[in-house]
Amino acid sequence: MSKPTGIAPALEYHVANTLGWPDLRPLQRAAVAPVYSGADCLLIAPTAGGKTEAATFPLLTRMTEEGWTGLSVVYVAPLKALLNNLLPRLEQYTAWLGRRVALWHGDIGDGARRAILAEPPDILLTTPESLEAMLVSRRVDHRLLFRGLRAVVADEIHSFAAGDRGWHLVAVLERVQRLTEHRIQRVGLSATLGNPRDVLAWYQGSNAALGVPAQVVAVDDPPAPPELVLDHVGSLENAATVISQLHVGEKRLVFCESRRQAEELAFELRGRGVTTFISHSSLSLDERRQSERAFAEARDCVIVSTSTLELGIDIGDLHRMIQLDSPRSVGSFLQRLGRTGRRLGTVRNALFLTTDYDSLLRAAGLLHLWGNRFVEPVIPPPSPRHLAAQQFLALALQEGRFARATWRGWWGGSPVMNAGEEVLEYLVNNDFLVQDSGWLIIGPAAEKTFGGRHFMDLLSTFIADLELSVLIGRKEIGSVTPLSLTYAVMRGEKPLLLAGRAWRVLTIDWARRRVEVEPENARGRVRWSSDSLPESFEMVRARRDVLLGADPPAWLTERATRALAATREFWASRVDPESLVLTRSTNEATLWSMGGLKAHETLAAALPIKFEARSTNEYIRVTVDFDVKVMRAVTLEGVFPYIDARAVDGLKFSAALPADLAYATLAERFVDTVNAAGIASSSIAIVTGGE
Repeated sequence: MSKPTGIAPALEYHVANTLGWPDLRPLQRAAVAPVYSGADCLLIAPTAGGKTEAATFPLLTRMTEEGWTGLSVVYVAPLKALLNNLLPRLEQYTAWLGRRVALWHGDIGDGARRAILAEPPDILLTTPESLEAMLVSRRVDHRLLFRGLRAVVADEIHSFAAGDRGWHLVAVLERVQRLTEHRIQRVGLSATLGNPRDVLAWYQGSNAALGVPAQVVAVDDPPAPPELVLDHVGSLENAATVISQLHVGEKRLVFCESRRQAEELAFELRGRGVTTFISHSSLSLDERRQSERAFAEARDCVIVSTSTLELGIDIGDLHRMIQLDSPRSVGSFLQRLGRTGRRLGTVRNALFLTTDYDSLLRAAGLLHLWGNRFVEPVIPPPSPRHLAAQQFLALALQEGRFARATWRGWWGGSPVMNAGEEVLEYLVNNDFLVQDSGWLIIGPAAEKTFGGRHFMDLLSTFIADLELSVLIGRKEIGSVTPLSLTYAVMRGEKPLLLAGRAWRVLTIDWARRRVEVEPENARGRVRWSSDSLPESFEMVRARRDVLLGADPPAWLTERATRALAATREFWASRVDPESLVLTRSTNEATLWSMGGLKAHETLAAALPIKFEARSTNEYIRVTVDFDVKVMRAVTLEGVFPYIDARAVDGLKFSAALPADLAYATLAERFVDTVNAAGIASSSIAIVTGGE
């Protein structure tokens, strides 16, 4: 080492002599002092910047110097595969100090769990759901297990903070804090964040109110500019041809925006003789592990993936990242770009292969935003009332009973419980919780609604689609939704596509949710339910900028250049540099406001119902007699978009909320008053005569 690092001498010795590192990486050096001090920290560095070591080296140093015993550090991550991947590294680091690490998640068997409980490790790798399961399990003495906990590390914290899993995590941490003898230090890790201080304040929870110091540690060491290419190939089949012929002999990772797209591309690549692996959430654990293991060891091959490989899973030295169409956020693009350029002498790179004009425009807009150094702020979803209901029920399972008068003490003032009193009143009045002499216990309604499989459904914050397991013999390949099982597929006339291969259906056991198959040669089909997601105002407006002449900071192929010119020509009558454009046809009017679905639906909800407003990310469509003056006069205060009742049913734990609160929870998450107001006040250019 060029100079002392501040980490434990034994660690420093092995880093230099066992790992052969000449020095710590910039983030690792910068993080030693703040993490060692006990401050809550958010550590930010590009992918492969050594964030895990930046958090664990100073924590292991404290563990050694202060004589921590028992379970001292919990390391949570959003994916089991990421935890599996981290285990060997942390086993090595802890062994150097005579310490231990263990893994606990849904794939870990009872024997390994019993061993953990009998002799707790110093560091436990787990997910938020498994952490909750430990709290509510009757086989775990949670007070004994967590009493010595000193720190929690949350990896890929941006993926938590952006959704309900983040609210669940911080609520569970407050309950764990109640069981411990020490204030828990919170350390978060991320490669991409547009608002790190806000995210750290959210993650701190009750520590902030107690004045626990907080520090964002980010390295100011920008990597070399990446090599970016934007191409337009026109179809998935053409994309497969390009991939099969380009960068032969190298390891290529292709990201797709849906499981169906990933399956079809993998099938096409194999048909062209390319060694291809595939990874997505509906493949069996064994199938995914085989793909990841083989890809890590192979050289001339392609792995096709959805966002499952976006996070920091190590898949070996990667040469190329290829993006089919476009991701939906700059943050996601940065995660994927960071998979490349890890080896000495290589640079980050990305090749976009777009299959239609819309995806070409989306990719160009995303690159335009990235070129302007924009990264989306990560904002936890507002009003997590349904999580408050889940937390009350989970606490009743954890403790057997809790006092109604003092429930707030369990969550340390967490915003998750802002509507707690109203939610609790409903739970009691509707027998989800039963009151006895001021104590609350699980009631019959909770048993009926969530009690299956020992309340396992209560531990997950999202609703999974109904899927059927697909098996060849006794081996599970993965799972599909009933959408894939058309009459032709069920009769064996058309094959099913899964794991990048075609299968003929032999039998379907609906009661056991099993499909037995055999190999087939013809191209199959597969479908999963997927709703179109609302895009951010910035993403959609970036497309408008491109249409008005902004060029993305990437090398455009001749095909992409021609396609972008054609796209601009097609949109020419719908965009204007000075105004938003309103087009009128015989039957309707369309405001090409390019503001994103949330802003459009908010504004549409404020318009008089007679205009029958409906919208997409790009426009608001109304009846032909629409008057712009009406839009100027709308009142947006207290206005919420229309929410379909089926969407409310899809809100996890909505059954434990009053109908109006469940509706309000979704509506408040879909509203965009600020950008709706900006659209309403914009100048409008009216074009008559169609679109």
